[in-house]
Amino acid sequence: MLKHIVMMNFEDRDDLESTSKTTKKMLLDLQNSISTLKSMEVGLNFSTRETAFDLILISDFENEDGLNVYRDHPAHIKVLDYLKTVVSKTAVVDYYI
Repeated sequence: MLKHIVMMNFEDRDDLESTSKTTKKMLLDLQNSISTLKSMEVGLNFSTRETAFDLILISDFENEDGLNVYRDHPAHIKVLDYLKTVVSKTAVVDYYI
């Protein structure tokens, strides 16, 4: 099993709640489109710490091939195009369990 974790910060701090909710919905909807995506969890941060990220995505795949199908899937590309307009910073970790 492969875990794919992405943390994001959003650019517009004035519209953070709306952007966070929109992004969460778009990400969770990918579960209906991409067969190699075994599970997905999206969390919205409530911490006010300076080092905190706004959103975390935790997704599971059988293997790296499944992750690559996800990365190249048109539904995921559409979400990435949106994220490019609202995200200021990301951090990613992929690992096997």
